[in-house]
Amino acid sequence: MHGDLDQEQIESILKHNAVGRLGCHANGRTYIVPIGYAYDGEFIYSYSGDGLKIEMMRSNPDVCFEVDHYASLTNWKSVICWGRFEELHGEDAAHGVEVLTHRFADLTIQDERLLTYGQRIVAASAGSSTPKEAVIYRIRVAEKTGRYELK
Repeated sequence: MHGDLDQEQIESILKHNAVGRLGCHANGRTYIVPIGYAYDGEFIYSYSGDGLKIEMMRSNPDVCFEVDHYASLTNWKSVICWGRFEELHGEDAAHGVEVLTHRFADLTIQDERLLTYGQRIVAASAGSSTPKEAVIYRIRVAEKTGRYELK
């Protein structure tokens, strides 16, 4: 059986996952990349080094985001969001770091490696030396849809 997820199911999938795929398109090129994220009910927050993904989103801020949950090949749920990239600075960036750090701190109980990820977010936002300058950003979600398969 296939079907559509309701809004409550969509929100649950977005809030209870930490890795999704970001799709961006600029200059005739499409790029899809996995990202760690936190969702607060309105925005998808993430951070990145200043590279191709950030360059493309600065050029064309319209993006797509996908997250899924698989129990098996015939038992899955998938959510797709469309929205706009917003690069954060100052207090907005500090808030984004707080949302991300809180989300990844919750996950460290299950996976100690994520602690390092959360620490990198904090260090990058505090201006510590990192391999690349950190860009804190969010996706302002405009539209969400979800599908499932259950056999």
